[in-house]
Amino acid sequence: MNISVVVPLYDEVESLPELTSWISQVMNDNSFTYEIILVDDGSKDGSWEMIKKLRQHNQNIKGIKFRRNYGKSAALNTGFDAAQGDVVITMDADLQDSPDEIPELYRRITEEHYDLISGWKAKRYDPISKTVPTRLFNAATRKMSGIDNLHDFNCGLKAYRKAVVKNIEVYGEMHRYIPVIAKWAGFSRIGEQVVEHRARKYGKTKFGLSRFVNGFLDLLSIFFVGKFGKRPMHFFGSMGTLSFLAGTICAIWIIVDKLNGLANHAKHVRDVTAQPLFYIALVAIILGSQLFLTGFVAELVARSGSDRNKYQVEEIL
Repeated sequence: MNISVVVPLYDEVESLPELTSWISQVMNDNSFTYEIILVDDGSKDGSWEMIKKLRQHNQNIKGIKFRRNYGKSAALNTGFDAAQGDVVITMDADLQDSPDEIPELYRRITEEHYDLISGWKAKRYDPISKTVPTRLFNAATRKMSGIDNLHDFNCGLKAYRKAVVKNIEVYGEMHRYIPVIAKWAGFSRIGEQVVEHRARKYGKTKFGLSRFVNGFLDLLSIFFVGKFGKRPMHFFGSMGTLSFLAGTICAIWIIVDKLNGLANHAKHVRDVTAQPLFYIALVAIILGSQLFLTGFVAELVARSGSDRNKYQVEEIL
């Protein structure tokens, strides 16, 4: 099979007939073998009944229904597990992504041998309250991830080699940072394609301002897990050691300073406990010890995990 189109959706009953018809037309015009995987993330507007009706007329349409709303990341991850195509395309169900982009995305994956192509909606129809925070997050993600060639990490329209979606896990709200997850998994050939952004035709957006706070926390999580997930002691241990050494050096300096004053019969020699620096040093020593112990416990947890020796293997001869 050439292409799997994974579409996560929540209360998008009005757009589904037009979307699936449009995708099918593009596939037939280009002689692609395909499947459309519609993942219903707990819709309450009759989306699932519409999916069943659409499948009666097009057997390339497949549906997965969640009992309740789990979020876009869960829907994408489930769709990735079910996908069988050599190239996997993801797009939103609100008709803001154009299926006409699919042939070029497919060509770049198969002919230019990219692992992942991320769409870039250079011209957007979103309000400024959404575009400004998005640009800030994209800038922060580029800085932290080292993926300098992407302008929009969160664009729903993306194309993947099959191997990518079968070797990454998307959970929580991590769908915003799939290119980062793919990079940490060893898929470094990541490209970008300018795509059309269309104004929403039906319904209203399902995302509020809370997604920006969650997005920042998820970025920190991805950065930490990707870099220190299998060696947490390197992070906590180094921070703890620096804190402990800084506190110890300060404490020794205070004690030596007092002993030196007593030896020279200085008139005013302050008690060690009367100096604010002593308490700062004490806190640094305690904090350093706690960080080191945290790293030790995290190391034990990592070593006992079921995936402690799970690594990405590209090929075996």
